[in-house]
Amino acid sequence: MTFNAAKADPPAAPADIGPGRTCPLHYRYGPAVFSQAPAQACEVLYVVGGLYGNEPALDQVLALFEQETGDKRLVFNGDFNWFNIDPGSFERLNSRVLMHTALRGNVETELASPSVDDADAGCGCAYPSWVGDGVVERSNRILQRLRTTARRFPRISQQLAALPMWARFDVAGLRLAIVHGDAESLAGWGFAAEHLQDAAHRNSVRRWFDQAQVDVFACSHTCLPVFHQLPMAGRTVVPLVLNNGATGMPNFQGDGAGLFTRIAVRPFAARGAGPESPRRHGLQAGAAHVDAIAVDSASPQWRAQFLRQWPAGSDAHTSYAARIEHGPAYSPAQALVTSPDGQ
Repeated sequence: MTFNAAKADPPAAPADIGPGRTCPLHYRYGPAVFSQAPAQACEVLYVVGGLYGNEPALDQVLALFEQETGDKRLVFNGDFNWFNIDPGSFERLNSRVLMHTALRGNVETELASPSVDDADAGCGCAYPSWVGDGVVERSNRILQRLRTTARRFPRISQQLAALPMWARFDVAGLRLAIVHGDAESLAGWGFAAEHLQDAAHRNSVRRWFDQAQVDVFACSHTCLPVFHQLPMAGRTVVPLVLNNGATGMPNFQGDGAGLFTRIAVRPFAARGAGPESPRRHGLQAGAAHVDAIAVDSASPQWRAQFLRQWPAGSDAHTSYAARIEHGPAYSPAQALVTSPDGQ
């Protein structure tokens, strides 16, 4: 799930296992589930992943969504909770999110776990080897703090437990699978930028597209954005991995923007068009307009709320304060990728 690319701990040995690194069996599904699932159709679809308890960012997403017209849907695809250990914030944010379509991420799945003793997955992040042990240990403790808050709201915990792990949508003829992690697991890292650099892995991802019979996988989980085109023989629409990274945290160095994904039958036309437009980049896939839309995820209001909940020296502050202040060591050029045909 989340890690701070602006201030990473030394990497762990690849063989390391344990809480925070393992992927429970009940997180798993297969790409074929998407080919067999009925799809919901709409004209405008927002996919908001990795809100991480950031209420001011949520305000901005909802304000943009309100400006949209026609048949529209907003999907929160997991990890909308994380930093929101304040009971009031936890209740407000979940109540607003659950008014829309929501999927559970590893955070919501572990919050709904009946007890700490049952939570062998730790935070449920299934961190890969390049993420340092300190990040993993702090994430496990952050989840424990958040679970203490969630226990005060049993009704919300029940709602989180009942959320699905994935969804299918059709927009402008584009077939979309919406997940938190990847095509095989709620906490999978198969759509991480690091993995998609490998040609052999990209071929595995192409097989996922074939098995799922979709044009797009929209995801988050890895906390760094990837808008990756994967040309495939016989496909009139180039398959896309649309990983929005995080809506509730900065995604690029020196840039405070959180991102979400918009797929629609018409171009983005919210207020602020032109130089001040929140539309950061996009493309056309068949008849669908596909865009990365920005919100301010490091506003003064949010920084103050974060510090009240996670002061200096706390686990979340140690892992994430540098990212909130400066953004991760990552650039738009690293996120926008078109793979060579068949490679």
